Amino acid sequence: MIGRTPEFLGKKITSAETRWIALYALLSSMLVLVLTGIAVITNAGRAGLVTNSGPRGFTEILFAYASCMANNGQAMAGLSVNSVFYNVTTAIAMLAGRYGLAAQALALAGRFAAQRRLPSTAGTVPDDTLTFGALVFGTILLGGALSFLPALALGPIVEFLRH
Repeated sequence: MIGRTPEFLGKKITSAETRWIALYALLSSMLVLVLTGIAVITNAGRAGLVTNSGPRGFTEILFAYASCMANNGQAMAGLSVNSVFYNVTTAIAMLAGRYGLAAQALALAGRFAAQRRLPSTAGTVPDDTLTFGALVFGTILLGGALSFLPALALGPIVEFLRH
């Protein structure tokens, strides 16, 4: 891509659009991990751990926030989320998951809609091929895996090493 500006559907992807895309991709993992960290270090957050503490409790808290960010709102049985702390923080995750991501997607769509469609040239990367689709799918899969799998694996790995 050196010397060429990437294009998608006849629209140029500039540094401004790249920043919006990066913020969109990172919002979920950033918010879930920050809320999990706050819950782990505060007494109000740890008070919700009814049956499990330590690494398993960490995984339960992380799952609760990831589920709320995805608008499911589920929690494992070992975490009592019926408290003011969890009601407020999980609501923040749900709102960000629903409206924060939607607002960013609409802002990005607005930026692309404002651009005029460019004609295809010899430097245009074709985006209607199987290779391009596989590259985009692989990037999404790898980005999602690197966002959450290390933190999700932390609980079971530590629990296994403690025994």
